[in-house]
Amino acid sequence: MKIFITGLPLEVGEDELTAVFGDFGPVKSLRIIKDRETGQSRGFGFVEMPNDDEAREAIKRMNGGDYNGNRIKVAEAQEKPGGNAGGGPAGGGFKRNNNRERSF
Repeated sequence: MKIFITGLPLEVGEDELTAVFGDFGPVKSLRIIKDRETGQSRGFGFVEMPNDDEAREAIKRMNGGDYNGNRIKVAEAQEKPGGNAGGGPAGGGFKRNNNRERSF
């Protein structure tokens, strides 16, 4: 199960967060989202845990809690409509001319 966390203190690192969620069970992956230009944490991230019951327990116990002085929100991550990572139209970053025939 993939978990979404908001309200993270900016100084929290991936190793520290992995250890915190590791108290509930194995962590498959973890990513703190960072600003592209500065590399600074944006205060939110994702944790993936292979066991759904352990992930639900982490959500239940951590949501609304105090983490290094910040109140965090922890919830099951929701897939963006369309299922692509960028959230926009799939297929690339350019506008296509819909009047032309295309073959795929």
